[in-house]
Amino acid sequence: CLFPAGAAPDLGSAPAAAATLPPRVLGPPPLGPLSPISQAEGRRPGAEAYLEECSVTADAILAPLREALDSCRPVVQKQVCDDIGRRLTVLGDAWAQEKLSAPVRKRMCLLVQELQHQHWDTADEIHRSLMVDHVNEVSQWLVGIKRLIAEMRSLLAVEPVAVTDSSAEAGPGQEDP
Repeated sequence: CLFPAGAAPDLGSAPAAAATLPPRVLGPPPLGPLSPISQAEGRRPGAEAYLEECSVTADAILAPLREALDSCRPVVQKQVCDDIGRRLTVLGDAWAQEKLSAPVRKRMCLLVQELQHQHWDTADEIHRSLMVDHVNEVSQWLVGIKRLIAEMRSLLAVEPVAVTDSSAEAGPGQEDP
C-alpha cells in the first residue's frame, strides 16, 4: 500500500481507510492567526454574528476592561494598575478616533466578551493573534490588555468571585444609603 507524500506510513490497524482520507482530516485544524476567533465561534452560537455586528463605541469596550482593572486594584501594585489604565486610555483614544481597523475592533470585541465570560485562555489567544497580525496598530496598548488578562486570571484563581457583580457590593468604609 502506498501513501501520499507527507503521510505517515504507519497509521494504525486500518491502512486502507487512512489512505483514502487526507492526513489533515485525522488531526486538529491547522493553527493560524485566526484560530482563536474560529475556536471561539465554534464554541458558542451567535459569536459570529457578534463579530460581524461589532460597531460599538469605545466606552462599550472600555467599560468592562476598566471594571476588571478596578477589581484588580486592591491586590495589584498601584504602578501596574496605573500603567494598565494609561494603556486603556490609549486604546480608547484610538478607538474613538477610528484609528483601529475593522479586524482589530472585531477581535477586541471578542476579547472583551471572552474576558467577561472568564475564558482566559481564549482571551490570551486573541491577544496573541492581534499582536502577531496587527503589531503596528496595537503595540502601544495591547501590552496592558495582556497584563490585565494575567492579573484577572490570577485574581480569580486565588479568590473565585464574580467580578462583574463587584460594583453592587459596598466596599470597606462605604455605607448603604
